[in-house]
Amino acid sequence: MTGEDTVKLETEELDKETEKDSKSAIRTIDLSVYFDERIAIDKISLKVKKNTITAIIGPSGCGKSTFLRSLNLMHEMTPKARVFGEIFIQNENISEYSSVDIRKKVGMVFQKPNPFPMMSIYENVISGLRLNGLSKNSVLDELVEKNLKYASLWEEVKDRLKLPALSLSGGQQQRLCIARTIAVKPEIILMDEPTSALDPISTAKIEELMYNFKNHYTMVVVTHNMQQAARVSDQTAFFYLGKLIECSKTKRMFTNPKVKLTEEYITGKFG
Repeated sequence: MTGEDTVKLETEELDKETEKDSKSAIRTIDLSVYFDERIAIDKISLKVKKNTITAIIGPSGCGKSTFLRSLNLMHEMTPKARVFGEIFIQNENISEYSSVDIRKKVGMVFQKPNPFPMMSIYENVISGLRLNGLSKNSVLDELVEKNLKYASLWEEVKDRLKLPALSLSGGQQQRLCIARTIAVKPEIILMDEPTSALDPISTAKIEELMYNFKNHYTMVVVTHNMQQAARVSDQTAFFYLGKLIECSKTKRMFTNPKVKLTEEYITGKFG
């Protein structure tokens, strides 16, 4: 069986599971992205079920982050980027949305914590809410507390909400960015190596948040950390040289991958 045949088989199995449970939250069909004439990802077809975590693994430069950024139209801001294929969010074609509207539905957490530096902790959390026209202070106060609690940060910052966001540690800043992301009530959260710059304790806190968030959000997480993918995800997709090599349930992927290239990557023979 070739790698292409295996990907087709795995995809068909996941399609059947999706039909049994619920509609897919994310679906891409032959998604390709070019930068100038260089192809970054090539005809990626992938489904993500609602209220699950999908980990995307693969060596550096294989197209993981490019794929992730396609899902909320971030390549619109990149000169000479060209996107082909189709993306569906909750079974609606992403082309029907403006970039502003899609980013209300699809939030993004980046590798490096990026709180707004000139804003306080409080203002960071509500920045998206203010952009959406919410200005009543009593409501904003309640939402700040609620979302900081969701992000497991409230007890650490409740007495210093007016301090600059950059006064926080790196791990706290990343949880603040998560609170800011969920404050606008997205349906999907994309995470691009959210713990790669953090210490083990902060990493554990973020992973716990991921697990707890499954009841409310669908998540796609790019990670270089095989152990993290195994710990937190329901489904894992392996990318190599811009192509989707294999996608299956995480337990199956890490114990019995169907493609030899996947096995070689997971076992550390390259990467």
